[in-house]
Amino acid sequence: MEVTNSSSIMWFFREKGFDEPSIDKMLRKCKQLEKAQSDVASENWDYLRNMVGIQERKLPYIVSRCPKILTLRLEERLIPMVECLSTLGRKPREVASAITKFPPILSHSVEEKLCPLLAFFQALGVPETQLGKMLLFNPRLISYSIDTKLTLIVSFLASLGLDQDGMIGKVLVKHPFLMGYSVEKRLRPTTEFLKSSVGLTQDGIQSVVMNFPQVVCRDVNKILKPNHDYLKECGFVDGQIATMVAGYPPILIKSIKNSLEPRIRFLVEVMGRGMDEVASYPDFFQHGLKKKVESRYKLVKENNIDCSLREMLDCNTKKFHEKFGFSEATASSASF
Repeated sequence: MEVTNSSSIMWFFREKGFDEPSIDKMLRKCKQLEKAQSDVASENWDYLRNMVGIQERKLPYIVSRCPKILTLRLEERLIPMVECLSTLGRKPREVASAITKFPPILSHSVEEKLCPLLAFFQALGVPETQLGKMLLFNPRLISYSIDTKLTLIVSFLASLGLDQDGMIGKVLVKHPFLMGYSVEKRLRPTTEFLKSSVGLTQDGIQSVVMNFPQVVCRDVNKILKPNHDYLKECGFVDGQIATMVAGYPPILIKSIKNSLEPRIRFLVEVMGRGMDEVASYPDFFQHGLKKKVESRYKLVKENNIDCSLREMLDCNTKKFHEKFGFSEATASSASF
């Protein structure tokens, strides 16, 4: 009987266009496939395509990532999970997209894994309306252990002073991928770097985590330290760097070659401005160089207007035109 089932599932895979190496890899990954029935596999395949809305061309990728999907009982496992995920989503394609991002989400139990996970996040103050956004944006969350992983991250964030007014929940909603990192290998080293090397205060570190949590997820030696060193090479002193990082934390994770370097070069060589000015206005680094900084500089220069970086950049286009009395025609000509 097992031989028949094995032959049957092999026939199913070949019919769907899988080559022999791919089939062998899936059989090694999921031992249950050897006893899988082709009619179950075919039913699950059709359900994902016709009812969930996953494109046919993406199904081989999904199945190769999680072959177990083809062995699960449709009514007992797949349908309950898809229906629960559908109640969390707000857009028709969100569930299909989440499954494509992380196919193993379908192999988890609604009662044993999904419900406890949602309750865990709700206890942290995550609004019910945001639960779906978190999970469907980062479906890998369902694979994390509450006891051995998520609780450690929550405890670490609490140790930073973020244990009031649902602050931890807000951080996790803002950047759900933070929960995929190790406290000891990534999150603690980055916060220690911000404190000891950059010179941020406890309040400063809290502000970074609350507003730009992705910064503490980046590697110290590969990203944060090189950026910090580059700012020092540019002539910024320690106090200025601390002020800039506190004001605009992504300065530590922006590409030196594609973002920081071109902006500083334009600031000094073209605009003729000093580093002290950008030190007091770190948001300079978030504005588009071509679309905003260069075009506005051209306008103020052509009209002999003397203004600070903040006055030039810290407003939307309409307010900028009103502030300096530019007409739409003048602004349009300056952009060409």
